[in-house]
Amino acid sequence: MISLPIDDLRAEIKDAFSSSGHVILTAPTGSGKSTRVPGFLLDDGIAGDKEIVVLQPRRIAARMLAQRVAEEREVSLGTEVGYQVRFESHVSRHTRIRFVTEGILLRELITDPDLSEVGVILFDEFHERHLQGDLLLARAREMQKTSRPDLKLGVLSATLDVDLVQNYLGEGPVLQSEGRTFPVETNYRKRRQEEPIWEMAARVWQSSLNDFPEGDCLIFMPGAYEIRQTIESLKQCFQSEDWDLYPLYSDLTPEAQDMAVRPAERRKVIVATNVAETSLTIPGVRMVIDSGLARIARFDPRRGIDTLFIEKISQASAEQRAGRAGRTAPGQCIRLWSEDEHRSRARSELPEIKRVDLAEPFLLMAAVAGLDLKKWADYAWVEGPDELAAERAVNLLTDLGAVDLDGRITKEGQEMLAYPVHPRYARMLHAAEEYGCVRAVALIAALSQERSILMPVRGKHAKELREDILGDEGSSDFFQEMRAFRFAENKQFRKDLCGKLAIQGATARRVGKVRDRFLQIAQQRGLKIEEKAGEGDGVRKCILIGFSDQLAHRIDGGTLRCDILHGRRGELTRDTIVREADWLVAAELTEIEKSTGGVDLRLSRLTAVEVEWLEELFPEAWQNTDETRWNPNTRRVEAVRLKRFRDLIVAHEASAEPDPSIAAGILADRIQEGDLILKKWDDSVERWITRLNCLSEWRPDWELPPIREEDRNDILIEICHGALSYKEIKDREVMPSVKGWLTPPQVQLMEGEAPDRFKCPNGRRVPIRYQEGKAPVLSASIQDLYDLKKSPELAGGKVTPVLEILAPNRRPVQVTSDLEGFWQEHYPKLKVELARRYPKHEWR
Repeated sequence: MISLPIDDLRAEIKDAFSSSGHVILTAPTGSGKSTRVPGFLLDDGIAGDKEIVVLQPRRIAARMLAQRVAEEREVSLGTEVGYQVRFESHVSRHTRIRFVTEGILLRELITDPDLSEVGVILFDEFHERHLQGDLLLARAREMQKTSRPDLKLGVLSATLDVDLVQNYLGEGPVLQSEGRTFPVETNYRKRRQEEPIWEMAARVWQSSLNDFPEGDCLIFMPGAYEIRQTIESLKQCFQSEDWDLYPLYSDLTPEAQDMAVRPAERRKVIVATNVAETSLTIPGVRMVIDSGLARIARFDPRRGIDTLFIEKISQASAEQRAGRAGRTAPGQCIRLWSEDEHRSRARSELPEIKRVDLAEPFLLMAAVAGLDLKKWADYAWVEGPDELAAERAVNLLTDLGAVDLDGRITKEGQEMLAYPVHPRYARMLHAAEEYGCVRAVALIAALSQERSILMPVRGKHAKELREDILGDEGSSDFFQEMRAFRFAENKQFRKDLCGKLAIQGATARRVGKVRDRFLQIAQQRGLKIEEKAGEGDGVRKCILIGFSDQLAHRIDGGTLRCDILHGRRGELTRDTIVREADWLVAAELTEIEKSTGGVDLRLSRLTAVEVEWLEELFPEAWQNTDETRWNPNTRRVEAVRLKRFRDLIVAHEASAEPDPSIAAGILADRIQEGDLILKKWDDSVERWITRLNCLSEWRPDWELPPIREEDRNDILIEICHGALSYKEIKDREVMPSVKGWLTPPQVQLMEGEAPDRFKCPNGRRVPIRYQEGKAPVLSASIQDLYDLKKSPELAGGKVTPVLEILAPNRRPVQVTSDLEGFWQEHYPKLKVELARRYPKHEWR
């Protein structure tokens, strides 16, 4: 067994775990912390006769690390060393070191709240801050203080916020391994505008080969699609003929994953998602090409949807990726972004507890920690969740009947926990026996744990073949997937036969294993699993029970747009087979980034439902209200009785005549919004209001009430009083109601002190332009102003308007507020020039 840097710390690790209940260990990836530390603790007796559990954030890491540790300790996988991930287990009664994903251990707490057979829990790669890891650390720390003071905890990571963890756990040993890394030269390449990231990666790889004579290359891409595109782009480079190209992501088969990481005779390029960022050591990598991107799952609590956007990784993740090139020899990392951009990136990733759906972990914590979900904020979180996301999770669990109104887990909730799946599907499985469709719902739940087994169809013949065998219409997308699964199952999941219908045979095989696991649990719970209704109403009712909060109503038959509960609006996915239904539920509601910018709310895995079922299944969720509202189609105010399921209108019917005052307010609002126009609310009305507001500002002592924006609505209501439709108001007189804002004496005062026009000495009346916050402007020709020696005054002498003195061509020759000064100083000079240019006009 080769020596690794962590070996030098063995004695310190033993002493630390012997003297303290918790130890923090930081060590670079590749130093051996994940593979050697569990063996040290076992061999040094730290766990006693109990097992050592190593928590991993990813299934692929748990499996591969267990294999490696078993090989190093020269034991068969599943004996002394084993692993457990969702729906897959290689352990036995002899297992002492168990690598598990975090959700596995969290669920063990349901049946064994004190983890009585566990002596040590190692939280590996804790810097990734997965939600379940946070919950487990909180629960384990609570157990240490109460029922399990003998339990040992280790927090391991290459890049860890030590202060955060130490402040949470309290004083304890902090160990650090320097590792054995080689220098990595980091370079940046600014991305060309509009160049696909996979084409840039292939171009950079090709141009760097001369500087890269030895070793393998690891390219990071955000997802499976980008990985496939990158491999296709690499194949276009003639140099790739001498290289082996491998994808690496979580949905690949274990065999394909092993192919990517095991040593090979030829040099290779591994194109991976961030599964290769931590935990896994891939020997031989000397070059890393980093797209700087990852697909990040987030939950939007305001809309109740999951989002999956490609986002820029943090500086910490970029350092982790770069380190992959320096494990065995000096290497290089090429980042496909600029150095300036790198400095602007976040230092680390946002913890999952701040960005994912909390319903399933909240239900688990309600069971294993007795958490009162109404008091979730009082729990000892490592870092607390977003308030809105937490409240939404509690509301969903309440709607599903998993917790009561006081936030305590119910018997129904306890039953739901038997199924290792989101509470929605657990609730469906629990309800399925009543409708005789346990097998069908178990298959639906299993299908939902994977991406769709149906791939996009290419070619007319393939499309027609799939439609002939599977059908292209129906009442649920799940039904088509179920038929596809049964086809694949009957063909023993053969790749060639499944491929003819564009069915993912390998994925379907995994679905079958998950379905069988659900059925096994159902039988253990005493449910009858005999098939009664494979695609009947009962199945659709179960789907509605699980997803009632994602009920949608088509806006009209000619569009895919629909209204969704809680004031949302979205669009049905175009490949749905549920084309005719007015009412649907969406099992998937996802915000998708558009290539042109912006986002779409997309509804998929759709199921048609009947409105009558809503009353049958949710009798308490209905309310009838009488409302007066604007009908944009008839352009009338109407009184209607609305029937709502929660906040979504299901039906409406006309009721009595609307209340006149309410109708007037609605019409006024529509005018204010610009939807309706009063023909006689013209410029003369606006000028009158401006004059009033100016005079009110100039002479507050006169107590003239101005007309502000909020006051206009009152005037509009008066104009609209007694009307129900736009037709009745569009030609109504406006000025009487506007002037009615003042008393007759006030109107008379305004007309005298802020007149619309000024009477010049020669009898001409010229307009005055009023502007709120500015001096009024009076435009008049020189001839109109003869015999006017001083500037006119407004507002009882408080305001002098600005005079625009015009030449015969109606252009200003002087702008002044001092008419007397103009006659004395400026006019004599202007007169000579103007008289020459305009000899036919009078010049005094």
